[in-house]
This record gives sequence, C-alpha cells and structure tokens, in this order.
Amino acid sequence: MTLVVLSLGSNINREKNIGYAVREIRGRYGVLEVSPVYETSAVGFEGPPFYNLVVGFESRESLPGIIRAIREMESGAGRVRGPKTFDSRVLDIDVILYGNENWRGRGINVPRDEIERYAYVLKPLVDLYPGMIHPVLGIPFREMWDRFEPRGQTLFLAQYPLEEGVDGLPRQA
Repeated sequence: MTLVVLSLGSNINREKNIGYAVREIRGRYGVLEVSPVYETSAVGFEGPPFYNLVVGFESRESLPGIIRAIREMESGAGRVRGPKTFDSRVLDIDVILYGNENWRGRGINVPRDEIERYAYVLKPLVDLYPGMIHPVLGIPFREMWDRFEPRGQTLFLAQYPLEEGVDGLPRQA
C-alpha cells in the first residue's frame, strides 16, 4: 500500500464542492485522514477566497490511475479545464505525494512543487504529517513550515459549516 496525499481547493460553491470531493475520494479509496479546512486568498489572480485542505489515504492504485480518477471527480463537480493557469476553481484536486516517490523526472509534478511555495498546501500537510520527510528535499514538513515565508499569502482556519469537519468527518490533525 502507498500513502497518497491530495490537495483540494475550491472558491466557487466551496462548501458544496469540497464536500463532494471528500465524499467521492472516500467512496473510492476508503478511510481518509483529513486536515483542517483553511480559507485562503486567491494567489496569482483576483478572485473570491478558497477553501483548501489535504487528505491522505492508502492505496494500491497506480499514480496515473489516481490522476485519472481525480480528473473525473473534478469534471463531476463541473470543472471545465481551460487555458488559464490561475483562475477561480469549482474544484482543484492535485496529487501532492505518492509515497516517498519522486516522479518529477518522469514528467509528473509529484511531489508537487506547490508544497514548497504555497501556505495553503504546506500548512494542511504539516497538520497531518509533520514528521514526514519531503521526498526530494529530504527534510520534514514541519521544518519546511517553520522556515516558510508566506510573502503576502493569507491563511486562516476556516469556519467550515460542518462543525465536525468536512462532510461529517472528524478532523484528524
């Protein structure tokens, strides 16, 4: 089994789309570890704030298979992929870790370089896996967070509408 970690984000119908994503991921992969939900400002464009979180699960599925599955989930939520990189999102799901494997040399951005650049990816990752070692940098995520400089990024613990966490799942931080 391989630990798979996904980053989820939405700034369009955030509660609905994040809840949908967690239900779909749980339905396909089973037990999830779920970070707290953070509200973050849009990065790289003007837009409404996002909800962001990280989920982890164990799977035997290949990385390409997981990527196909999450693209289907995004489409199921109504996401239409366009040419713009930075824009509002119905739902954005990215594989940020696939075990300790480095896929960057094979043309797949895993571990995602966003772990190193964005508070909305790194902080929820630290909440779930503080002692885990970054597969490329070789340092714990907690240490990365301690050194992180947000450079204008905002990050607040969200007042997510479900008291017990995303889609009724207890927070596991």
